[in-house]
Amino acid sequence: MIRCHDESLYTGITTNVARRFKQHQAGTGAKYFRAHKAEKVVYQEIGHNRSSASKREAQIKKLSPVAKRQMIKQFAN
Repeated sequence: MIRCHDESLYTGITTNVARRFKQHQAGTGAKYFRAHKAEKVVYQEIGHNRSSASKREAQIKKLSPVAKRQMIKQFAN
């Protein structure tokens, strides 16, 4: 998950987090970042294949903002 300048959260999948984050910062990644400046990667999971990553992304996107922030808090500890 990426936190944006307006405190919104973006969830996506990639095989290279650092590369994809740089694309988002440059505005060449997802369209979402044309209006929301990417600030920081705040949550990530490893060990998924493409299929399980897509399923997990869908699960996370269904969570409320409060639940997502709780995940981030636990990840930071």
